[in-house]
Amino acid sequence: MYLPIERHKENPLKIILVLCLLSLVACQSTSRDPDDRATPEVEADGLSVDEVMDAWHKAASEIDAEGYLGYLSAHSVFIGTDPGERWTKAEFAAYVGHYFTDLGRGWTYLPSERNVVYGPSQKTAWFDERLENTGYGVLRGTGVLQLLPEGWRIVHYSMAFAVPNGKVEGLKVLLGLTPNTSGEADSE
Repeated sequence: MYLPIERHKENPLKIILVLCLLSLVACQSTSRDPDDRATPEVEADGLSVDEVMDAWHKAASEIDAEGYLGYLSAHSVFIGTDPGERWTKAEFAAYVGHYFTDLGRGWTYLPSERNVVYGPSQKTAWFDERLENTGYGVLRGTGVLQLLPEGWRIVHYSMAFAVPNGKVEGLKVLLGLTPNTSGEADSE
């Protein structure tokens, strides 16, 4: 900001007041302690982010479509492990309905670790979690929740297989990403 000295020569107090005010505004916007984001100040339905995520996974395990889908916001997106799996809530509801209702099957992913970070307003939460599944082993889930009038709701969830670095080369061969030099036939 440029203030010509000649123009304000007769009122230096005005310049000092403006500079003090700008300094106070700058200090106020940067004074928030990062530790303030560790715990949310508000929980609309009494459930924390951890409780919502645990209840969401439990609902899938208990084949409770209403409970499972109820924790997703109206505009949520679910990204599955297959490259083509990017579903809106309506698309994901059809997938869930097929498994839960038509086939009578759910799925069980047991969280063994979760890290949650809250935004400055404490109305948005980002998380990552480690999941255990008897068929798939270790997976990772990441997502975003928003605090809506009805409580914390998932707006984005992504699930991925956790592949140990030492197994990546073998996985690349299985996926056809590198030539198979073992002499074995590729399996599709």
